[in-house]
Amino acid sequence: MKTFFSNLEVRTRKIDSLLCVGLDPAPEDLPAANADAAREFCLRLIEATADLAAAFKPNAAFFEALGTPGWQALADVIHAVPRDTPVILDGKRGDIASTAEAYARSAFEVLGAGAITLSPYLGRDALEPFLKHPEHGVFLLCRTSNPGASDLQDLLVKDLAAPPQAEGTPLYEKVASLAQLWNTRGNLGLVAGATYPEALARVRAAAPDLWILAPGVGAQGGELKAALRAGLRSDGSGLLLPVSRGISRSADPRGAARELVEAMRREREAIMAGQPAAHAPSISRRLAEGLLRAGCVRFGQFTLKSGLQSPIYLDLRQLTGHPALLAEAARAYLPILRGLHFDRLAAIPFAGLPIATAIGLAGGWPLIYPRREAKEYGMRAEIEGPFHPGDRVVVIDDLATTGGSKFEVIARLEAAGLSVKDVAVLIDRQSGAREALAASGYRLHAVVTLAQLLDQWEALGLVSAGELAAARAFLADQGDSG
Repeated sequence: MKTFFSNLEVRTRKIDSLLCVGLDPAPEDLPAANADAAREFCLRLIEATADLAAAFKPNAAFFEALGTPGWQALADVIHAVPRDTPVILDGKRGDIASTAEAYARSAFEVLGAGAITLSPYLGRDALEPFLKHPEHGVFLLCRTSNPGASDLQDLLVKDLAAPPQAEGTPLYEKVASLAQLWNTRGNLGLVAGATYPEALARVRAAAPDLWILAPGVGAQGGELKAALRAGLRSDGSGLLLPVSRGISRSADPRGAARELVEAMRREREAIMAGQPAAHAPSISRRLAEGLLRAGCVRFGQFTLKSGLQSPIYLDLRQLTGHPALLAEAARAYLPILRGLHFDRLAAIPFAGLPIATAIGLAGGWPLIYPRREAKEYGMRAEIEGPFHPGDRVVVIDDLATTGGSKFEVIARLEAAGLSVKDVAVLIDRQSGAREALAASGYRLHAVVTLAQLLDQWEALGLVSAGELAAARAFLADQGDSG
């Protein structure tokens, strides 16, 4: 099933826009304080900006203030938005149990919105009525754009397991980390104001692949360039910039929206052009630490499948015993995969299978995998899962060392009529796989390299100096031999 955010991905790519047009029929902007005037105000904005808006965001409060007719006007406005354009209801709801269930039915079933803004402060169970259907989305208030946000959202908190001397992190950063963890169905995003780019950058670091709704550009003083630099994902997407008054109060709303979209495109292009060619998305601190705690990484002397002797051993099959960490690892692939063109995932058995399954669940992509041996009964399948000859697949595995296992699977996929151009892994051990695949016309995409992981573990103080030195010497030897 398509998720709200997968539909949003399609929309933003199709029209090359990150603009979310706010539909805020404030009394001072209407010729009369009634529902008809509010409806017409919003319908004119939708018509003027329909081909420029990645999403529309009606503000429920302005409609509710008009009584029963206002509620009907809100439903009319939502239904007037073109079907391929997501609608985010700005309601900032927050309650539990049956009350939350009722709010969810109201937003999604009665009004027909695709997503809603919610408060996080009642905890995970209060979100479940909204998150249980992946076709609907939630934007969780994280670091809001108003001046008083610092009263609570900037308070420092720390985990109970943290040492006494630890200073803690801002509450909003904790919310972002929890949202990253709670996003098990791929339908949870965050609200972080463009008015505070430093906080926005910290939110992005804590939740590297979540969509962020970043209000505040324009009338509230947020600066477009700073917001994009702080909030964009590594793939140049994942950020929606809502603007309402800057468009609705313009003498030419369509012209104002077009100028904003063109400015977003210019700034985003400059930001992405400034990244190094070998840029790879970084992984979260939670995942970097979790790989060590779960025994996915060990230091010593090990013989690899390739025959190489290594002072570090990576065993990502251990992720299956840690569901939350497996989900975190899967989400780390998403920024890479969202930038590729493919019809389905193809997992490499066996280590790649659980990760690819988790990726498919998080991103809504279908999965196939080649069997080690063809079945001698039933359908005698060599490849499990539905596909059509000519489908383009991206090969998913946990690690890349020399690339040998990748070539074996690619050959079997191509023999079945599938097209393979890309291979995605969590960690590139930097032992020749990238070069070997490139020589045969395939692209290797790694969430992180082993060198980057070593740097991250060193910065966090999680690995001894001797272990780091041995691992780095091994990488240097691999580079010299290549």
